[in-house]
Amino acid sequence: MTNRVNVEDPVRVRDAVIALYAARYPGADLAPLTRAFADFQALFEGRYPGYLACDTLYHDMRHTLDMSLAMARLVDGHDRTCAIADRLGARRAVLGVVIALLHDSGYLRRSAEGEIANGAVFTKTHVSRGAELIAAYLPEIGFGGEAQLAARLVHFTGYEMEIDAIRVDDARDRMVGCLVGTADLIGQMSDRMYLEKCREFLYKEFVWGKIARERLPDGHEVVRYASPEDLIIKTPGFYEYVVRARLQKKLASVERYAAAHFDGPSLYQSEIDRNMDFLRKLIETADFDRLRRTCYSLSAGGARRAA
Repeated sequence: MTNRVNVEDPVRVRDAVIALYAARYPGADLAPLTRAFADFQALFEGRYPGYLACDTLYHDMRHTLDMSLAMARLVDGHDRTCAIADRLGARRAVLGVVIALLHDSGYLRRSAEGEIANGAVFTKTHVSRGAELIAAYLPEIGFGGEAQLAARLVHFTGYEMEIDAIRVDDARDRMVGCLVGTADLIGQMSDRMYLEKCREFLYKEFVWGKIARERLPDGHEVVRYASPEDLIIKTPGFYEYVVRARLQKKLASVERYAAAHFDGPSLYQSEIDRNMDFLRKLIETADFDRLRRTCYSLSAGGARRAA
């Protein structure tokens, strides 16, 4: 995004987030965040008790690191511009990034799930699975009081629960949910390899998770995406009518805080616009060979680079 942070390196992202928060919240205890980054890396690499390494190619370590950095930047933009009474403060800021780090943990297979072919099988339920891990993990870093709240807030990143139905008593906690949901969307859609990843990796996950094609109880088959190219062709509509509506209505237009962080135009939105403009031109010419960027994943258990 800024070419200053390597979002494939947990240590680099950790240092960038901690530096940002140390400047925003002088004197705050950020040790829980340091541990959370270490535990996140162990989890995705298969070194965390009870879990196998991440094997989903689209929802890999890079996606989570990219999204977690976006979360920290949104929090910074929010707290530097809002009224004092509305500021999230250091503890909620840390909680938000921890939720971001674990928001896709539900894709990871547990140790007893070794027979499952790929974690993408859990696409439809991954947020609830991740919520279970978050609730169990937070007491380990001194956030036990927020465990159940965090298990609800992670649902701002998914579609298993309607956002309007998520019960949150404090407006500042709801803001954390809106920020983490927004970070998830703008983090991935601004990735310079986003289009290639959709074609090479996301479609495969949709097949595993029975999103691309789904057999209904009555025997009829619903075909949402007939091929990787079909997914690409439908992506502009997904952005215009699903993502933008979600950002602006369900998530309270908090993407504006990215611009506040950057003290100018949002670099996330600039990259999203560039991706969508390029995609629309590509669809007009039907020249999908123009998607030439080398596409790779940081996940284990599969080809790291697309064929």
